[in-house]
Amino acid sequence: MTIQLPRAVSTYIEAINHHDRAAFIALFADSGVVDDVGREFRGRDAIKGWSDREIFDARVTLEVLDITVRGDATVVTTKVDGNFDRTGLPDPLVIEHSVTPAGDKIARLTCRLKAEAPGQ
Repeated sequence: MTIQLPRAVSTYIEAINHHDRAAFIALFADSGVVDDVGREFRGRDAIKGWSDREIFDARVTLEVLDITVRGDATVVTTKVDGNFDRTGLPDPLVIEHSVTPAGDKIARLTCRLKAEAPGQ
């Protein structure tokens, strides 16, 4: 079965990989929420501050390993690379991005470390 990615999910990945801050923040609903390994950021201003520090300043890129659907969310499992402190992080760094859309916007993004990469 092939999963058709919602536009917000494919644009999320593209914005990160192309280091496009404006396209990234435009994806989020005004009341959007990011839960990054238990740290919560509410609203576009907070999400922008988080993404500037954690994604764009670190030049993060995502390699898609797997895509699944869980309820209303599309879960994209990725191998993450970039210029950030890797102290205490697994190698490879694999993160699940659970994206809950609201139309063409992202209502909620939850990011969690994955214990091991798919197929390992």
